[in-house]
Amino acid sequence: MTSANPQANPNDETPVEATGRCPIVLLLAFSLAWLLVSGTLAFIAGVQAHTPAFMAGCPILTYGHTRALQDTAFTYGWIANCGLALVTWILGRLGGHPLRAANWMGVGALFWNIAVAAGMVGIATGSATALTSLQIPGHIQPLMLAAYASIAVAGVLAWCGRSRPSLYAAQWYGVALLFLFPWIFSVAQVMLVWAPVHGVLQAIVEGWYAQSLWTLWMAPIALAGAYYVVPRVTGRVIPGYDLALLGFWSLIFIGGWTGGRHLIGGPVPAWIPTIAIVASVLLLPHYIIVLLNLGGAFTRNPADREGGRSLAFISFGLAAYVLGGAVDSVTGIRSVAAAIQFTWFDEAQRQLAVYGGVTMMLFGTLYYALPRLAGRAWASASLARGHLILSCIGIVLLVVGTAGAGIVQGSDLSTAGVSFAAIATDVHPWLSVGSVAHATLLLGNILLAINFAMTVGCGRLRAAAEALSS
Repeated sequence: MTSANPQANPNDETPVEATGRCPIVLLLAFSLAWLLVSGTLAFIAGVQAHTPAFMAGCPILTYGHTRALQDTAFTYGWIANCGLALVTWILGRLGGHPLRAANWMGVGALFWNIAVAAGMVGIATGSATALTSLQIPGHIQPLMLAAYASIAVAGVLAWCGRSRPSLYAAQWYGVALLFLFPWIFSVAQVMLVWAPVHGVLQAIVEGWYAQSLWTLWMAPIALAGAYYVVPRVTGRVIPGYDLALLGFWSLIFIGGWTGGRHLIGGPVPAWIPTIAIVASVLLLPHYIIVLLNLGGAFTRNPADREGGRSLAFISFGLAAYVLGGAVDSVTGIRSVAAAIQFTWFDEAQRQLAVYGGVTMMLFGTLYYALPRLAGRAWASASLARGHLILSCIGIVLLVVGTAGAGIVQGSDLSTAGVSFAAIATDVHPWLSVGSVAHATLLLGNILLAINFAMTVGCGRLRAAAEALSS
C-alpha cells in the first residue's frame, strides 16, 4: 500500500455528485432523523437517571428501554447512516469516477433503516437481547448485515476502480470500516445470539464487540472524514504524513484488544484485562500521530467560511478524540479503575469519545460535503453557528456532569456506611447537569436538521427551475 499526500484542491462538481447524490442525501436525511430521535431519548433517560418518577407511567419508556433505544438510534441510526454516506462520497471523489451501484446503495439504505426501526420496536416491546451495543432482536440482525453489504458495494467499487494507484489516508480508513463492521457484527451475532457462548466468555465477547465497534468502526468513520477535509480546507500539506500509515495499522491491529479494560476487577482471567491495559498504552502513538497529522485543523482559513466551520467541528472532535485516548490509558491503571470502575465515569468516557470525538468530526465532514452535494451553500450561517456553539457547550457539560457523578459515586462506594440512597442524593446535582447537556445538544441538532432541510430543499427547487428554463 502506497501513500500519497493529498493537496488542497477541492472540486465543487464531480461525477460523484451527479451519480450518487440521491442515495447519499437519503442516508444523510435518515441519519439526522435518527439523531433527533436519539437526542430526545437521551434527554428522557438523563432525567430518569436522577428523577426516576419521570415518565414512570409509560412502560415503553422505562429507563432500561430508553437507554437501549437511545443507544440503538444513535449507533445504528445516526452514526451508521451518516458515516456510510460520507465515506462513500469521499471514496467516490478520491476514486475519480462516477459512483457505481448507486441503486444498490439506495435500496440498502431503505432496508437498513427499516431494520433499525423494526429493532427499535422490538426493544420497546421487550424483545431486546440485553447485550451492550447489540440490543436489536436477533431475527432482525441478518437483515442489517445484508443491507450494510448493499450500501457498502458503492464504496468498495469506488475504491477498486480508482483512477490513481496511490491511496490516501482517508481511503485507508474508509475501506477498512466497510470490511471490518460485517466481520465484528457477524462474529457477535454468532457468539452472542445464534450460538451463544456461556459464562465468563459471554462477558469477554460482549466487551470485545462493544470496544471493536468503537475502535474498528466509529473511529475510522470519523478519521476518514477528517483526513479528507482538513488538507482541502487549510490548503496545507499534512505534516508527518509518512507516519499516518503507522497510525492506521496501530488502530487496526491494537484497537480490538483494548476491550478487556472494562473487565478489570470482574470474574475473568487476570491476563485478559492485563492485555487490554497494555494495548491501551500501545495505542497512544496512534493518537499522537493523528494529532500531528491533523494539527492543521486548529488553524482556520478565514477566506472560506464554510471550510472554517468544518474545521471548527473537526478541531473540537480531534481534541476530544485524543483526550479520550489518553483517558482510556489512565483509567486502565488498576488503582484508578478500582476507584471509578462501574460508575458514571464510564459513561463520561463513552460520551467524550463517541459524541465529542466521532460525532463532532462527522458534523465537520457533513458541513463540508453537503454544499457540494446540494449544489449550494448552507441555507443559514446563523443556524450553523448556533449548532456549533450549542454542540460544544452541550458536550462539555455532558462530560463534566457524568464524570463528576462518576467520581462522587466511586468515592461513596469505597466508603463504608454510605447507603445507596445517600449516593443517589450526592450524584443528583451532577446528573442534573447531564440533563441540561442533553437538552442543549438536542436543541443544537434541531438547528442542524432545519438547516439541512432548507439547504437540500432550496437545492432541489433550484435544480427544478433550471430544468424548466432549459
